[in-house]
Amino acid sequence: MRLRSSAALLFSLLLGMTSAVAQDAVVRLEPAFGDMKFSLPVAVAPLPGSKDVVFVIEKGDPVPGSSTDKKKKGGDFLGGKVQMISGLTAGKPVKTEVFQLNPKDGKFDAAGECGFLGFAVHPKYKENKQVFVYYSLRIDGKLHQRVSRFLLSSVSPFKVDPHSEQPFITQLDPAANHNGGDLHFGPDGYLYISCGDGGSGGDAFDTAGYINKGFHAAVYRIDVDKKAGNPAPNPHASVVTDAKGQAFYAVPADNPFLKVTSHRGRPVEPASVRTEAWATGLRNAWRFSFDPQTGACFAGDVGQGLYEEIDILVAGGDYGWHDVEGFHLFNQKDSGGKKAKPALAPASAFKAPIHEYDRKLGNSVTGGVVCRGERVPAIAGAYVFGDFASGRIFSLHERGGRWESREIARDATIAGFGHDPSNGDVLVASLTGQVKRIVRK
Repeated sequence: MRLRSSAALLFSLLLGMTSAVAQDAVVRLEPAFGDMKFSLPVAVAPLPGSKDVVFVIEKGDPVPGSSTDKKKKGGDFLGGKVQMISGLTAGKPVKTEVFQLNPKDGKFDAAGECGFLGFAVHPKYKENKQVFVYYSLRIDGKLHQRVSRFLLSSVSPFKVDPHSEQPFITQLDPAANHNGGDLHFGPDGYLYISCGDGGSGGDAFDTAGYINKGFHAAVYRIDVDKKAGNPAPNPHASVVTDAKGQAFYAVPADNPFLKVTSHRGRPVEPASVRTEAWATGLRNAWRFSFDPQTGACFAGDVGQGLYEEIDILVAGGDYGWHDVEGFHLFNQKDSGGKKAKPALAPASAFKAPIHEYDRKLGNSVTGGVVCRGERVPAIAGAYVFGDFASGRIFSLHERGGRWESREIARDATIAGFGHDPSNGDVLVASLTGQVKRIVRK
């Protein structure tokens, strides 16, 4: 996600892998929940096992009368909120605020690409009352990105206890952009978390090619239940521990980097590796999701200056940033005019995206969801995603081993996608204050 003005776009026909069809809108968008309005809605999240409820995450507003600090020291922001939309099966949606962030050890920051960015309810929330969040805060004036666990004060009605926070990971962030911030429980019951490369441009902090630094440029997979047989994470300044020095989560024993001794041709000491890493080499995976039918993990990875990409993430996959951008070697200057870091390996050395598009179509991809509902035949079975800057919404179908894309609609400042669990409709969250649904034209 880039919170800045848009550039225009076209689609690239690339190596016979991807094709695009320019055409008029084939679907339309309508308000998802009547006349409901939201404050900077940035994501849509499910309630596990429910066809009646969905959550809308609000990024966080400036405190009335305050202004953000232009020197990037942070302004004053109201903690982001979670709105629960119930009554979906009856067609009578009701909005209820169920949570507002208010960190006790720092200052919540929602400037630019920061804020309340992700929310996930534990699949066994009725038993353990756990939910998880990803948000930005400043501690002693320094920006951090955090993953925390909160507890429910009540399961029915659903309500999060704002005083129950237990941080799991608190990562110092060198710049305010490229924060990732999505988190989902996968089909395996583990929590997956996306983190950006630290920000600025051109991988300025040289994080993307490493698995033995901090929580950057990857999707991570952790065991919040600390199941038997799953080891503790390696020590790191970002990993929060209890009085006995124990982390509050474990690492799945089948994570792909537990026993590695080299990465991208460089030797690494296994004890220094971020064994939480699951898929690496991602510049800024702004929204990923699991196909509810196949379990495949799709991600939209925001490009630098030329290409946006869609990836299917797999365990141990390296998607090549900063050596590649889309299908191409990355060697141009960064957005600040500084010489970019050179590519160290050819594009063929990395896991290729399934799709890319260039600046004629947009310049900030927002990853989407696979549509498994049947109410809109034009997108049934397709991966539906958008571009934050241009407002274009695309469908991506696999046909005969080729991924084919077409523009299906347009909207403004598309920050996230989700599903209406009552009927499978695709929902679209826009920072303009609306959540819409994709319907037949």
